[in-house]
Amino acid sequence: MLKIVKTSLVIAASTLAFSHTAQANDVNEALANICTIVQADDKGELRKKMRRVQSDFKLKLRDYYSGVSCGGQSLIRTALSNNAVEVGTLLVKKMPSKDLTQPEADGKTLQAWIAEQGLQSSPISAELNDRI
Repeated sequence: MLKIVKTSLVIAASTLAFSHTAQANDVNEALANICTIVQADDKGELRKKMRRVQSDFKLKLRDYYSGVSCGGQSLIRTALSNNAVEVGTLLVKKMPSKDLTQPEADGKTLQAWIAEQGLQSSPISAELNDRI
């Protein structure tokens, strides 16, 4: 009897570990082409992608924003670099304002990076300044 209980616990634990890994893979698949969408400035497709991730995985943009990198840049930086105004302003509006002031992976805030790149005249930068 004890052997059956131990086996059941091992199976249950391994199933939980596998399902967590499987869900992470599913989220990665769902976000696979988000960089292409941002670069193409496809606001409608980005909205669909964000809705799908939220409904399927209960994740909002702030939950996965820092985990997505497009050639080493965040989604908003990618939008700025590609002059993707529609998508960039949507991303800025959807992110919590306190997260917009936090340093990114390279230690620079969005505002510092924008100033460094000379992108202060971008409408995305104006939206960012309004939010902060």
